[in-house]
Amino acid sequence: MKVKQATKEVKELYRRLKEKNIDCILEYSDGHKHVDICIPESKIYIEVDGLQHCISPKQIVTDFKHDSYSEQDGFDTIRIPNLVLEEHVDEIADAIAEVAESKVKYARK
Repeated sequence: MKVKQATKEVKELYRRLKEKNIDCILEYSDGHKHVDICIPESKIYIEVDGLQHCISPKQIVTDFKHDSYSEQDGFDTIRIPNLVLEEHVDEIADAIAEVAESKVKYARK
């Protein structure tokens, strides 16, 4: 499986999550597909997508299939368009960090 280079948006989100003490992995492979960012303890995959993931029916169907593999492994996938991340990286990092922390707390109960 060919691994793509992380975009500047992915790297920035990764950096912001690390600053919030979220243990995450950049450029992760789950055996089925490449994942931009993985938060293993919270079982979250983060995909930062280009516009084609929102406007191409073929790509949307492909993403459904990829996400079904993640669900079978117990992971939830968050898909964030690059265009949104560029303008709202702080708010997105805050929200993901809160969800990641709550998923860990819930799993420990």
